[in-house]
Amino acid sequence: MIDVVEATLTWRRLSPRMLVIHPVQEVVRAAPALLGLLIAGSSSGGKGHLWSLAGVGLMVVLGMLRWFTTTYRVTPEHVQVRRGLVTRKVVTVPRDRVRTVDVTSHVLHRVLGLARVEVGTGTSDRRNEGRLKLDALSAAEAARLRVELLHRSPSAAPAAPAAASAAPAVPYGAPAAEAELARMRPEWVRFGPFTMSGLVTVGVVAGFVSRLVSEGNVDLGRVGPVQETWRWFREMSLPLEIATVVLVLVVFVSVASTLGYVLAFGHFRLTRHPEGTLHVTRGLLTRRATTIEERRLRGVEVTEPLLLRAVRGARLSAVTTGLRAAQGAQRGGSLLLPPAPRAEAVSVARLVLPRVPGAPSASEASPVTARLTPHGPAALRRRFTRAYGVHALVLAALLALWWWAGLPSWTWLTVAALLPLTALLAADRYRSLGHALTSGYLVTRWGSFSRRRAALECDGVIGWNIERSFFQRRAGLATLTATTAAGKQGYQVRDVELVEALRLATAATPGLLDPFLVEARPVSSVG
Repeated sequence: MIDVVEATLTWRRLSPRMLVIHPVQEVVRAAPALLGLLIAGSSSGGKGHLWSLAGVGLMVVLGMLRWFTTTYRVTPEHVQVRRGLVTRKVVTVPRDRVRTVDVTSHVLHRVLGLARVEVGTGTSDRRNEGRLKLDALSAAEAARLRVELLHRSPSAAPAAPAAASAAPAVPYGAPAAEAELARMRPEWVRFGPFTMSGLVTVGVVAGFVSRLVSEGNVDLGRVGPVQETWRWFREMSLPLEIATVVLVLVVFVSVASTLGYVLAFGHFRLTRHPEGTLHVTRGLLTRRATTIEERRLRGVEVTEPLLLRAVRGARLSAVTTGLRAAQGAQRGGSLLLPPAPRAEAVSVARLVLPRVPGAPSASEASPVTARLTPHGPAALRRRFTRAYGVHALVLAALLALWWWAGLPSWTWLTVAALLPLTALLAADRYRSLGHALTSGYLVTRWGSFSRRRAALECDGVIGWNIERSFFQRRAGLATLTATTAAGKQGYQVRDVELVEALRLATAATPGLLDPFLVEARPVSSVG
């Protein structure tokens, strides 16, 4: 019967307005090749501009063909996309495997009232497989499709064009009757410089300038302002040169990080839908909407990078099945709160954490604020041993290069002077270690440059791994990894005593380790 229903459902087309989107995307994607044709043709006396125009025309035609060759339909059991001109390809995703529906609208999409929909199954999103993309639909159709797929509403036939044009304009990703949990505040912009995302901008700008200089055969040494700046810089002493470079880099990175923060997280909102979903919208120029089903939420992770921690900031991400792993500052699709005051991150985490049935509500602390159990003196010694060992190796290498290769002496003197910082880093890494088992959650914390505190629902643990290196065995320590289908698929309790690791695993998942445990028996004396 289902096959008969699916056979009668008509295939839908993308919005005709995408005929403007795809040609532009194809031209931008092929811009380096088109620029190469222009430069190569002009430098050899040929008609490089004609070849470039022909290339642009070809890209426009290819972009337009995507509309004519792409159709999709939503059946009671499947989501299907059919595309291709020479080679016909049909991508089918079972509706019961749909885990995420991301709605993204870039600047050109927003001007034309369009949005791109990505349907993820959560099976292999890390390799960009198992994701079905529709670029582009009208904003209203994208919002309706998201609700239809995630809330398992019945598939409806596409409305007639007249009805669609008469329908009220509803912003994509904005379901009705939402409860707002968090909203972007202007004062949060102060955390932008401490995200250090501007370092990526420095690399991109440097690469672009280098490529431009190389392709255009430009000699920067002959440019007047560059000559004057370089002459002024070379007249400084070495300490002043280093200080100038550091200052310029800090200012540039801070400004770029702040700008990136505003563009990525402007108009951020976290809301709860009455049908059991969390909805995240963000982006100043490029709008993105992500929906997280609360029944798939297995916990949260509070991240505090070193600089962000210095200003009492943190960011919050979801530990859930079906969403891509963390990706840089934007945290992929799992973001629940951008860099914000740590108190705000803790407050939002307590609001979104699922309530574990049977767990005490008042007698135990919240997983995001519970007191953690330290890992003891053996873990402390291991932190200092590893830190001093790496420091000693670097110092020995620089001394050898200074002695045999004539390396400047200030290199190894600087590394030797940084020994107190190494001790502080080792101490901070130990202070970050901790674990707890409270309110039905396994809580673990680790890291120094990026301190992380993960609260994982014990019911979401599907297995345990206990790893012990040679040095850990000598110290009586082990690394306990809770395996789960959510988030990073594994959360570690690092450098914990073996007895405590077994106790923690047994208490978190009673009965799971019983076949592998042997009860210790006292040794009886003979004679």
